[in-house]
Amino acid sequence: MKYPETVVGAVIFNPENKVLICRSTKWNSKYIIPGGHIESGEKMEEALVREVKEETGLEIYDIELLSLKESIYDKSFGRQKHFIFIDYICKTDFYEVKLNDEADVYEWISLKELDDYDLEDFVKNLLEELRDKNELKYKTEIFYKNI
Repeated sequence: MKYPETVVGAVIFNPENKVLICRSTKWNSKYIIPGGHIESGEKMEEALVREVKEETGLEIYDIELLSLKESIYDKSFGRQKHFIFIDYICKTDFYEVKLNDEADVYEWISLKELDDYDLEDFVKNLLEELRDKNELKYKTEIFYKNI
């Protein structure tokens, strides 16, 4: 029996308030955010920290839940997959990224520069929502506490 794949993603801000994006061949050479599968017995935030470290070499902190979304057989991935995306916002104090074999290029970008990059659709929508939320005068905050 097939089940959806649950994955975590990290919107990582550096000290200049720029976001890390990485170009991935797994996602048709589009830019994505770092992340990956949650392993059995692993907490979501533990998976996030592990995946970010494996894919970028970065240490992250101030981790907060940002978004829950799903993708069912979207064409942006190379194969038919059903994903549950659990995305977090976090910070790093570092600028130098050490990519593993899942990406070939990285960029630190301002949220105002989203249109300058070939972003995967889900990532683009997520970052646009974050950018637009930050520009709104009145904001709705979601509080999340890991119990």
